Amino acid sequence: MERMQFTTSINAPVATVYDKMIGKETFKQWTSIFNPSSDYEGGDMEGSWTKGSKVLFVGTDKQGKREGMVGYIRENTPNQFVSIEYAGILDGEREITKGPMAEDWQGFENYTFKEKNGSTTVTVDIDVNDQMVEYFRNTYPKALEKLREICEHN
Repeated sequence: MERMQFTTSINAPVATVYDKMIGKETFKQWTSIFNPSSDYEGGDMEGSWTKGSKVLFVGTDKQGKREGMVGYIRENTPNQFVSIEYAGILDGEREITKGPMAEDWQGFENYTFKEKNGSTTVTVDIDVNDQMVEYFRNTYPKALEKLREICEHN
């Protein structure tokens, strides 16, 4: 497991960036870089990501099978910080949170937001299993670029 960090600067107020990052429709847009069918379910009310709530980060694989991550919102301070703890994976309708398959995916993904002069810096700290390091190194910056486009042009 490796802790990776990605940062981007977005020319938009922090409230806009925060809302677009976790808002239901815009979340699907920026995370489509990881999986074109990317979505989430839960969080208490869609888009609120209430502390303590369970969120399923879902998509479909190339065969159309449902897959994803089982996460819990550990912290959510609007416009400042969001912490997601991943407990395991979603395999079809099965949540796998115990055993070696789940352990490979357990960790945190944290978003930190800082605004200065109307521009927002987003820092993502994420625990990545060894098989996915190169994928995230190449893909996460593209996803943050998509988030920047959404925030600056919508």
